[in-house]
Amino acid sequence: MGLWQKFKQGLQKTSDKLEVAFRFTKLDDDALETLEESLILSDMGAAVSAELVSKMARQKPQSVEEAKQILKKELNAIMSQTDNVFKIDETQKPFVILMVGVNGTGKTTTIGKLASQMKSKGLQVSMAAADTFRMAAVEQLQEWGKRVGCNVYSSKMGADPAGTAYDAYNHAIKNKDDVLFIDTAGRLQNKKELMAELQKITKVIQKINPQAPHATLLTLDATVGQNAISQVESFGQITPLTGLIMSKLDGTAKGGILVALVSQFKLPIFYIGVGEKIDDLLTFDHAEYVDSLLGTKE
Repeated sequence: MGLWQKFKQGLQKTSDKLEVAFRFTKLDDDALETLEESLILSDMGAAVSAELVSKMARQKPQSVEEAKQILKKELNAIMSQTDNVFKIDETQKPFVILMVGVNGTGKTTTIGKLASQMKSKGLQVSMAAADTFRMAAVEQLQEWGKRVGCNVYSSKMGADPAGTAYDAYNHAIKNKDDVLFIDTAGRLQNKKELMAELQKITKVIQKINPQAPHATLLTLDATVGQNAISQVESFGQITPLTGLIMSKLDGTAKGGILVALVSQFKLPIFYIGVGEKIDDLLTFDHAEYVDSLLGTKE
């Protein structure tokens, strides 16, 4: 099965909900209410769902297919507000990517997948294990390093995460690495500590290069639905975000959360995860996403 087929299959639960909502003979108030409820249940959010249905009603579609095409157009308008292509500035070497996200979102796994993709393009990639208070996090990153063939810079348990990141950056420069991933802690319940930790990491690596980190990517678990909103808000308060990566989109009924995120934060979605295998990471394509949601792929 191809990755986009896997993605479409993963969004089937969301698509099925919307398909049921489109089983009306005329677009009356009851049909509009059912459709709005389905959009909300897919986690597009109440405000976005209400606005989409309102725009559809104003255009007075005469058939189910026409209603779908209007919704498709409006969803594409939302999702195309950002440039979803992740670019590495080759003038910055190594290009430093700060990876953030709560524990359990697949952040470290995503680093491994991204590193694999970049290495396949001929880039020399390294990783820094800056979550120094969780042995499992360090070991997981080291395992990915072995699997992908990347250097992993780590310190002893409990070491200063900022110091680890600083040393890793210097090592990456000496090693002439093209890209350096910095894997960070994700304990939002200790928000003040996490904020201080990320701010310190940024401060020390900027002693080496004032423009670093060159990208800060937040990994989100698609299955948490609306909780993803609060995670973007929380991390956005801690550090400026460059874009989002959505993991676990291969089996959720909450696929509409991507619409809510782009509508509210105007942040690009660069990649989507559709499984645990090393190749199960797709470059996000908003048109494919909308077609998969609505079953309108021609």
